[in-house]
Amino acid sequence: MLKKISPLLNADVLYALRSMGHGDDLILCDMNFPADSVARETSFGELLRINASAADVARAVLSLYPLDSFVDDAAARMEVVGKPDEILPVMDEVQNEIDAAEGKSWPMIGIERYAFYERAKKAYCVIQTGERRFYGCFALRKGVIGPDA
Repeated sequence: MLKKISPLLNADVLYALRSMGHGDDLILCDMNFPADSVARETSFGELLRINASAADVARAVLSLYPLDSFVDDAAARMEVVGKPDEILPVMDEVQNEIDAAEGKSWPMIGIERYAFYERAKKAYCVIQTGERRFYGCFALRKGVIGPDA
């Protein structure tokens, strides 16, 4: 255990988050996502796991991880097939964690299911959560932390 670091963030996840650079994507996915096969195509090359809800994992990750303020798609969700504008409770919960971490409204964009898979394959890494609800899949693009003023 470490002070001020969520116990959900295991050593492998901390290593991956620290290794990522500006513009790298992190995928948080649910239990139904083809996580292992997609993770093998990422830069990190292996699947990471945190057995907690998508919102809890997002909160833990975003306690350390800055979102990219230079792009419009730094936070994204997989769209519901046939209903791209529908926002499910799991999406709303993660949206609340993003807004809380950033201290302002930071809307997620929607990405069509197969386009989301392609973005995930190009990501730095994939963290499979313990989320069992459908469409609990999110992409978070890493930003920067500026120098001390």
